[in-house]
Amino acid sequence: MNQTTFRKIALGFLWLGFTIYAFGFAPADQPDTLDLIKRLSTGQIEGINPLIVALFNIMGVLPVMYACFLYADGRGQRLPAWAFSVASFAVGAFALLPYLALRQPNSSFVGKKNWLIKLLDSRVLAIGVAIAAISLVIYGITQGNWQEFMSQWQTSRFIHVMSLDFCLLCSLFPTLLGDDMARRGLKDSRIFWTVAFIPLFGAVIYLVLRPQLAEAVTAQTTAVLT
Repeated sequence: MNQTTFRKIALGFLWLGFTIYAFGFAPADQPDTLDLIKRLSTGQIEGINPLIVALFNIMGVLPVMYACFLYADGRGQRLPAWAFSVASFAVGAFALLPYLALRQPNSSFVGKKNWLIKLLDSRVLAIGVAIAAISLVIYGITQGNWQEFMSQWQTSRFIHVMSLDFCLLCSLFPTLLGDDMARRGLKDSRIFWTVAFIPLFGAVIYLVLRPQLAEAVTAQTTAVLT
C-alpha cells in the first residue's frame, strides 16, 4: 500500500468515525441549541461565554483559511473543490474530510488565476485572516469562563462537536500543505514540519509569508513534502 492510498483510507475512516461519534455518542442536544446558534449568528452575544463566542466565530475563519488552499488545489482535481469549501462554512470537517480523502496529489498549478484565486492568494486576505484568528483566540482564552465551558462541553452536543471539529480543522492543514508548497517552489521540509507541529498558528503564519502563485505555471515535478 503506497502513502497516497494509506492517507486516503485513514482520512476516510477519520470522517466515518467522526460522523458516527458526533451523531451517536456525543452528548445529547440541548433545548436551547437553536436559540444559541441564532444569537451567535446575529451577534447577540450578551450573556454567552466568550469562549463559545470565540470558538463559533473562528469556525468561520478556518474555512476561509482552507479556501486559500483548496481553490488552487482544485484546479487539478476532478472533484469540485468549491463545493466542499462552501459546505465547510456550515459543517466544517464533515465537508472537508471527504475532499481530503478523495483528492489526488497535485503539486502544480496550470493556467491563469481567476479573480477568486487571486483574492485567496493575496497577502492582504492572509493578514486579515491572521488578525481575526489571533484576536479570537486571545479573546476566548483571556475572557472566557473555562469551568463553564467544560460543563457545556460535557452536556451540549453543539459545543462538544464544534470543539472537536475545531481540533480536526486545526490539525488537517498538513494534508494540503505539501502540494501547496510545491506549487510555490518551496522545498525546505522544515517549513512543512514547523506548520504541521504548530496547530492553527503555523498555518496562519504560512499563509501570510508564503510566496504567491505564479500567474501561469506549467506542470512541475517538485516532490510533494508529505
